[in-house]
Amino acid sequence: ITNPSRNVSADIKIILSSIQQISITDILERLTSIESHLTESDERLTDVEARLAALTSTVSELRSQLDDQENRAQWSNISVLGFPEGVEQGNPTKFLEEALSTILQLPAGMDLSIERAHHSLALRPAPGQRPRPFIIKLLRFLVKELLLKSARELGMLQWEGHKILLFPDLSKALQDRRQQFLPAKKILHDKSIKYGLFYPATLRVTYKGSTLSFGSAEKVDK
Repeated sequence: ITNPSRNVSADIKIILSSIQQISITDILERLTSIESHLTESDERLTDVEARLAALTSTVSELRSQLDDQENRAQWSNISVLGFPEGVEQGNPTKFLEEALSTILQLPAGMDLSIERAHHSLALRPAPGQRPRPFIIKLLRFLVKELLLKSARELGMLQWEGHKILLFPDLSKALQDRRQQFLPAKKILHDKSIKYGLFYPATLRVTYKGSTLSFGSAEKVDK
């Protein structure tokens, strides 16, 4: 009959013999190799992170440049909201020349120099939904400024019971940046402090003979 304790003892001796065969030097060499691989991996990871940061910065800069080019291409454009769908009856240029001249109380016979006019590229809305804005490309930048100035001075604009709004035709990204100044502009307006919002998104405030410029709404809050 085999003695179980003797078998266990034999197994232990085999294990101890195997352990003894692994020298301290071997263990240190393996640890050194592992440490070297980890260091190499850390260096590669650091390099990848640096490349990613540089790529992110480049993409952000290119996006900013593209947005600026888009807005400069639309430099003389105006977006007009509020006119019902189909009111132009196939000739938006003629309709807008006549309608804007009337609601903005422009001098009789004034040439608006509209190069072209069309609805925004959004799908035609269903009945009862908000109508698409008109995009007007003007040949003269000064006419654009005159139309916007007239709209601001008149305040509420109406056309056959419809509220009409005029805005510079800006990209969505730039519109979002400029809208961040709305709370500050309201406060300045309520306090009768002179201000202006300049391209692309810089708020200039004139107070007690000094003019300050703010490139972000956060700086205004400070």
